[in-house]
Amino acid sequence: MHDDLIAKASAWLAEDPDQETRDELAKLIDAGDVTELSARFSGTLQFGTAGLRGELGAGPMRMNRSVVIRAAAGLAAYLTKNGGTGGLVVVGYDARHKSADFARDTAAVMTGAGLRAAVLPRPLPTPVLAFAIRHLGAVAGVEVTASHNPPRDNGYKVYLGDGSQIVPPADAEIAAEIDAIARLDDVPRPESGWQTLDESVLEAYLARTDAVLAPGSPRTARTVYTAMHGVGKDVLLAAFARAGFPEPVLVAEQAEPDPDFPTVAFPNPEEPGAMDLSFAQARATRPDLIIANDPDADRCAVAVRDGADWRMLRGDEVGALLAAHLVRRGATGVFAESIVSSSLLGRIAEKAGLPYVETLTGFKWIARVDGLRYGYEEALGYCVDPEGVRDKDGITAALLITELASVLKEDGRTLLDLLDDLAVEHGLHATDQLSVRVQDLSLIADAMRRLREQPPTELAGLAITEAEDLTRGTAELPPTDGLRYTLDGARVIVRPSGTEPKLKCYLEVVVPAPDHAALPAAHTRATDLLAAIKRDLSAAAGI
Repeated sequence: MHDDLIAKASAWLAEDPDQETRDELAKLIDAGDVTELSARFSGTLQFGTAGLRGELGAGPMRMNRSVVIRAAAGLAAYLTKNGGTGGLVVVGYDARHKSADFARDTAAVMTGAGLRAAVLPRPLPTPVLAFAIRHLGAVAGVEVTASHNPPRDNGYKVYLGDGSQIVPPADAEIAAEIDAIARLDDVPRPESGWQTLDESVLEAYLARTDAVLAPGSPRTARTVYTAMHGVGKDVLLAAFARAGFPEPVLVAEQAEPDPDFPTVAFPNPEEPGAMDLSFAQARATRPDLIIANDPDADRCAVAVRDGADWRMLRGDEVGALLAAHLVRRGATGVFAESIVSSSLLGRIAEKAGLPYVETLTGFKWIARVDGLRYGYEEALGYCVDPEGVRDKDGITAALLITELASVLKEDGRTLLDLLDDLAVEHGLHATDQLSVRVQDLSLIADAMRRLREQPPTELAGLAITEAEDLTRGTAELPPTDGLRYTLDGARVIVRPSGTEPKLKCYLEVVVPAPDHAALPAAHTRATDLLAAIKRDLSAAAGI
């Protein structure tokens, strides 16, 4: 076993084009570090509907240039077999460690495979890449990013020519092409021949951002903004300046790209502590709202003053606010969300006489909805300009929520006032998440098996009226690994995360509130119910 492992690692080392990972791997081989070598050579990073994502380092179970070159070659082979010969592939990248190298490798592989490649001019938000695919008539796009993952990670996200992320069966077909690549040395990688795009692609994206706002709408709301050490700042500031909003006050410590994310444990606005610097800035400057992007700026977080201090709005709250705003502006078309998001969107759409669709988790599904006008997901993702960007876009979402805050400000009202109105009109829809991060992935499989074999009959004293195993699919949804429980006045979905070692449970309760005076009691009831559901679900899943 030991000799076999050393032989595998040595063969990998012989082909590795990156001096940094070569040195790292050579040290492990010299030291005979069986534990670490086993972790890196126990298989290969699996290419799926999220593309690739993993920890940086040497070996097939890590993100590195060898893995990326194979992924690019597999994608190129897939595109060539599916009529993309000679087509354009656009490549974007964020400011993480190795992102620029991975983008350059991808462009070289595409060029060597007889496709045309164009790389964005510098690290830019993921939505700019998603926009560029359709704007330039590309057959595919690649974004090198690990979004809001920890600093040690990187990733590789693939879009096809319709501008949305890959879904089955394309992911499995690309994975099969990647597996078919025997030797890295057989993959042609010329030194040049691809195009580096100029600023015109960014200008075209910014010109589209104007379209999300209503002509002549108020633009008075003042914001504090954090880029969370990512690539959002320059593009967001340019979009806000074009729109005529007051210039956002920056959280200086997090404004510039930094792949080490020094001020946050996880560069995700949803994680505890990530917004602390923003709150401190807001206490000092008293804006109308706080806007945060995640590091690749496809997500948008919003925080508001609530009583004496500031609080983050949940993704479901922002999702409902944007929907209500678009309805008020007379938007037509389909409103869509994933099954893990709040059912309030369906109520808003129904009352407005608009079609509404539920999809599987992820914008790869939401963006594919026919006739989409607006789509959102509870994990801070909003698609407010599907004609421009068929993916979540934290820049245009920031513009739209700031427009809504401006409209309300003119009437002496706030985002929280509108949320209260929606609760009275449709019932208080309160959501929460039980999320368990694991080192050992088998714990997630065990929890799912336990729930399937011994499903709970009630949670928080509420009877489960329907229990669905989503692996079988439904009339509306293709199969996925998940469980959905419908309760009297509540809903629970349990699923393994597609991008992180987490088991995620999405909880929603709906508590009637006949008038504004009833809201405090409704909030208390909802908080108590959510806590009890969490407790009972934890026990049932054994987590």
